[in-house]
Amino acid sequence: MAKSEKQKMKLLALLEILKEFTDEEHGISMSEIISQLEQREIHAERKSIYSDITLLNDNGYEIEKSKEKGNVNYCLLNRDFELPELKLLVDAVQASKFISEKKSNELIKKIEALASKYQARALQRQVYVANRVKTNYESVYYNIDDINQAINSNSRISFDYYEWTLEKTMELRENGKKSAISPWALMWDDENYYMVAFDGESETIKHYRVDKMRRITLENIPRDGKENFEKFDMAVYAKKVFNMFTGNEQVVKLEFKKRMIGVVMDRFGKDVIIMPGEGDTFVVNVKVSVSNMFFGWIIGLGDGVKILGPDPVLEQFGQKMEQIRNQYC
Repeated sequence: MAKSEKQKMKLLALLEILKEFTDEEHGISMSEIISQLEQREIHAERKSIYSDITLLNDNGYEIEKSKEKGNVNYCLLNRDFELPELKLLVDAVQASKFISEKKSNELIKKIEALASKYQARALQRQVYVANRVKTNYESVYYNIDDINQAINSNSRISFDYYEWTLEKTMELRENGKKSAISPWALMWDDENYYMVAFDGESETIKHYRVDKMRRITLENIPRDGKENFEKFDMAVYAKKVFNMFTGNEQVVKLEFKKRMIGVVMDRFGKDVIIMPGEGDTFVVNVKVSVSNMFFGWIIGLGDGVKILGPDPVLEQFGQKMEQIRNQYC
């Protein structure tokens, strides 16, 4: 780039310098600003930089001038993201099993670039990605892009669906070739990323792990299932499918010890109706998918919960307990 062209970049370079080298706790002197501009082969006099700072302030950038120990410093106060917000983003990347360790580190580096160099160091001290459970499938990002493209273009997709083997490899599962699938949403639950879609063959709503999908192809055929998703509540679907898995959905009467109120609120939300029970208990009527996962959740709470009804659910639970007892006796 010619020198005259670089001079035209002075205002942008000044903003980049302020973003990288300053924050609420760290400023930069005028001589340091001039030095940083010189490193970018941009010559500037103090007077022109004063004018540029005024221009930036007039256009929404809050640049504060302060004097410490006889030195005048400048710092950029308003940023696109605050440090706690960046920490939340870093934590989300770290917790995501569908993001590989390599890509996690790359994303975190990009997040750090949104902070000053001093704030970036604070983020780096809290990064713990190594040895976490992470996917090794790098192309999950392309999968997400393909699915988003299909949703935006109202197109069906086809893909291969894989599963783990005892040899710890991914192989095409039985009946793993999927076609006539209409993607409608992407959702994140329990550290995994899912595509929620309408299966044209079975005419049902299904979900698929994005990291287990391979060779996604847009079919350029309009999606099916629009009427199924017009009043579709993603939160209700996630609560039913991922928290209790699929099963015969029905209202179940449960009695909890009062100490379990936090568990009930976390599981069923604040809208659940709580009725007083006998002694130190309370009772709720909740709609759940009666399944092995539901019974496993009940067993896991020990004496903190008791199924009161209906009778068919009590019978199912008794049979399940008997089956488990026979397995170990």
